[in-house]
Amino acid sequence: MAITINPISPVAFSVFGLDVRWYALAYVAAFIIGYFMFRYLMRRPDAQITLSRRQLDDLLTAVIFGVIIGGRLGYVLLYNLPFFLAHPLEIFAVWHGGMSFHGGLIGVIAAVLLFARHQTRRGDLPGTTYDAGFRILDILAVVTPIGLFFGRIANFINMEVMGRPTDVPWAVVFAGQTNIPRHPSPLYEAATEGILLFIIMYCLYRFTNLRRYPGALGGMLGMLYAVFRILCEQFRAPDIQIGFLTSWGLTMGQLLSALMFIAGAIIFAAAFRKKTK
Repeated sequence: MAITINPISPVAFSVFGLDVRWYALAYVAAFIIGYFMFRYLMRRPDAQITLSRRQLDDLLTAVIFGVIIGGRLGYVLLYNLPFFLAHPLEIFAVWHGGMSFHGGLIGVIAAVLLFARHQTRRGDLPGTTYDAGFRILDILAVVTPIGLFFGRIANFINMEVMGRPTDVPWAVVFAGQTNIPRHPSPLYEAATEGILLFIIMYCLYRFTNLRRYPGALGGMLGMLYAVFRILCEQFRAPDIQIGFLTSWGLTMGQLLSALMFIAGAIIFAAAFRKKTK
């Protein structure tokens, strides 16, 4: 028998007539917790790079812009381009939801490498842009699952990216929305891409030597996230505006994750090759 859940308002609270949405709070929580986790890891004796307070604040700004711009453009271009061509102003309405993790990841990589390029050219960071940039990205790879966790919880509250119909005992039905029991797929993703992935990445950072190879942890994140996302997509309904890409059930998320796995494997291999030269 399915679990019936009363829909939760996407608006958490209002201040002076301004609605504050759960989706926005998820991003705020992710950035705040991620910031302090990044700073904690960077200050450990085994950290491979150290940033000043000013550099850390500049990096946070760059990452925020990378996540929002990359994530939104990724969703617009890959998931719903015809709609946004017809309604261009909706591109800026990020509070309505619609962010692509793959696009956000590309945005963050670009933002961090630009940050590293600027800092190394000024002499404020040692080494090359590649070395400094990927050392920063390796620490961010440990922090990233925190954002994924909060994002998927917000998806569940907003009743977004819900699962496929099922008769499992933990299937959910949102009262007044539909009578079809569905997999709570955002919670699956919060557990795997969020909690489990964070535990794995933290252990890899703390208890292995991968942190000594710039890009190795970033490559591992790409591969592990891809595996978890591909598995969870088996329970997640395809985007209604896209549907399945093939007759045998390939989704856009699985296709992008497969490409991400390949990219992560290449970065992981390149990290060891560069270190051993």
